[in-house]
This record gives sequence, C-alpha cells and structure tokens, in this order.
Amino acid sequence: MSEIPVIAIFDVGKTNKKLFLFDEQYRIIFERTARFTETVDEDGAPCENLESLRLSVFDSLREVFRRKDLVIKAINFSTYGASLVYIDEEGRPLTPLYNYLKEYPAALQEQFYNSYGGEKAFSVQTASPVLGSLNSGMQLYRLKYTQPDIFPRVKYALHLPQYMSYLLSGVACSDITSIGCHTNFWDFKQNNYHAWVKKEGLLEKLAPLLSSGEVMPAAFPGNNYAIGTGLHDSSAALIPYLVNFHEPFILISTGTWCISFNPFNDTPLTDEELAADCLCYMTFQGKPVKASRLFAGYEHEQQVKRIAAHFNQHTGHYRNIDFDSNIIRTLKERNKQDHALLSPDPKLLQASVFGQRDLHSFADDTEAYHQLMLDIAQQQYIATKRVLNGSAVKRIFVDGGFSKNAIYMHLLAALFPEIEIFAASMAQATAMGAALAIHSSWNNKPLPNDLIALKYYSVTHDVTL
Repeated sequence: MSEIPVIAIFDVGKTNKKLFLFDEQYRIIFERTARFTETVDEDGAPCENLESLRLSVFDSLREVFRRKDLVIKAINFSTYGASLVYIDEEGRPLTPLYNYLKEYPAALQEQFYNSYGGEKAFSVQTASPVLGSLNSGMQLYRLKYTQPDIFPRVKYALHLPQYMSYLLSGVACSDITSIGCHTNFWDFKQNNYHAWVKKEGLLEKLAPLLSSGEVMPAAFPGNNYAIGTGLHDSSAALIPYLVNFHEPFILISTGTWCISFNPFNDTPLTDEELAADCLCYMTFQGKPVKASRLFAGYEHEQQVKRIAAHFNQHTGHYRNIDFDSNIIRTLKERNKQDHALLSPDPKLLQASVFGQRDLHSFADDTEAYHQLMLDIAQQQYIATKRVLNGSAVKRIFVDGGFSKNAIYMHLLAALFPEIEIFAASMAQATAMGAALAIHSSWNNKPLPNDLIALKYYSVTHDVTL
C-alpha cells in the first residue's frame, strides 16, 4: 500500500488544541483535539500550561509517525496571538506563558506612552488601539522593567506560533503575521520595527524575521520533512480567501470575537477608528489588513444563557431557530419607541443594547432571540462599515459560528442590500491557511478551487433595516 503524503498542522486556540493532517487535496484525513488545564503564573493569574502543550506536540507526532499509511511532508502551526515565550540560550522557557488578558500595570503603561509620543499618535503609527497586555510588545517592555533578573537571560522573545516551530526546527524566528498584529512592535508607516523597540534594547531579543512561506529542516526525529514558521491564527484564517478570491471582499470571521477583515482597504487608520477598536493585521504576504473587532460571539453566548434561564429553555434550543421576517418587522416597529432609552457601548466592544432590554417585554423566547440577533447584527453593521468605506467591496463572506445562524445571515443581507452576502464553510479555515502558506514546499499539485463552499443570502424584500 502506498503512503499518503500529508501536512500536519497544529492549531492552538485558547481552549482547544488541535492536530490536523491534510492530504494533497487539502482534505482532512486525521484530527485530534486536546484540552489542558490552565496553570497560574507567579501572580496567581491563569495562564497556558506551556509544558503540557510542548509534550502534546511531541506525543502527537510520535503517534502519527508510527502510521505506515502516511508520510509527513511538512508541519506548520497556527495559534492565538499576543503571547510571548521567553527562551534562554538553551531554548528553555524562562517564565510562564503570560495570559494576554492579564491586567497591565497602569503606571508602566503611562510611562511607556509618555515616553513615545502619547497614546493617540503612537496608536496611529502602530495601527493598534491601546490594549494593555494584548499589545504583546508591552509584555516584553513589562518584563524588562518588572523582572530585571530575568530580562538579561532572555535570548529571544518568540510569539507562540514561532515557539512551537522552534520546538521542531531548533531555529528561532519571528513572523510578520505575529509581529504585525496589535503588538506595538511594528511601525506601519515606516514598514519596519518601531523606533522604541531599538531604543529599549528589545530588537536584539527578537529573532530574525522570516517570510511566512519559508520552511526549515526538522530537528525532531522522523522522515525528511519541512517545518513552517507558524502563523497568527487570524491571519491564517484569511489565507484561503486570499488564495481563492481576487475581487475585493470583506471576511467577517466569527467566533468569540467577530473580526471584519478588509485586505483591499489601505487607507490609514483614523483616531476615531482606533477608538472604536479598528486595527491592522498583517497578511502572510506582509500587507496590512484593515480590521474591526466586536466581542459579539461572547455576548451571544452570555445572552443566550440569560434568555434560556428566563424562559426555562435549554441553551442548545437556539442553535437552529429559523428566521422569521414577521417577528423582525414587529420588533423593528417596537424598537422605534424605545430607541432613545437604549445606547450601545461607544467602543462597540463589550455588548450591544440587548443587555439593557427587559426580557419580560417579549412574548416568548423566539422573539427575544430574534431581538438579540437584531441588536448584534446592527452592531456588526456599524463595525463592518468602518473598514468597508473607501473600498470597492462587492462581497462579504462570513465564516465561523454565525455563518450557520440563519437569523444573523438574513439580517446581514438586509443591512447590506448592495453587497452580496455569503455564508462560507470550510473545514478548519485557520489550519487550512497554515497549510496553504507553505503549499509549494510540500505539495506539487495545483491548489484546489473548491476549498470554500458558499451559501448566498439574498435580501428578504419584506424586511428592510
């Protein structure tokens, strides 16, 4: 029996850690999911169990290498961003993998922005709002000033995808999709590291910057296979769309965060856009991608629990509720009267107006759920419009959880009547993107043209928003 050539992708989220094997047609032929119990750092804050993650990589690969029906040609990684691993000369981590949600010291943040031109000017240069620990460069700055005994021992500060790549290649590198993603490291105007990085002596702590398409030989035992540099997961998820579609589009990637990516908008971020949580990501080709973020997936999860509890329903009941245009029309009329009483979060981050609504005002849970989706969709419209303006976009693709939500999709079609709205489905976009980034290094076959399945949502003419 001949061996099937495959690429292995480690796709590491905050909750689920997955391993996928794709064949040369990018079909998933093996999948494994693991979850690790979080540990805590020296301050008692929750953080990733880095040792469990490291051992899991090696254990998974040993299992795959034992299979006689497969041959691994390459390995790549996509992981959540804003997380740095500080390694010493021997490649050993010197600290825990600090959580990007960890509170940032206010005095240290003030010291930083006072030193480098103030929050507004600095945010424009680095194309990112002020996000505390989510600006991963601030984590390295914090290490320098709060752990002076550890900082000199740091050989490299590697973003998590590049640390995982290092585990198998022994080559320390940086990658533009991680360095260019709300880190404060990158000056988008100069297209280079920001001046503060060198001034603070941090440039020498950052490994050489390699292209996202480069590969390295493996140091881990096995056959002759290539190791990719690893990618930031949000940028990886965009790759299948950039490969398949060349006319201007927006991708709304939905999950805990709902992120609107516009790779065809290169207008500089304004102060207003930054204040509303717009930022720039970086494609695997090193081009800026204007984006806006909403915490809408998280809000949906919390408010569904609230609706279910109030109406004595199971939360799973809301996974397949059909779109009802009559309910939307009723709610639209009712909302005209209470609009003045409700105000959305000005930063569009945490919540829509639904959290302020009285559930007793709804006839049943179906009506309440339609109102939740109407509030979220209207919030999504505002956020997406911020990156839509200034570009000739004719299509919006929605992937992730909300792409399967008929109410959300119909409302989006009503809110953007001049733009074609598609629910996109693809087997694991983030992992697929990490595989496609190094396609030429392991796969001689042409790229398939059926990677993404699309479902079109037309404007429902009896609903106007």
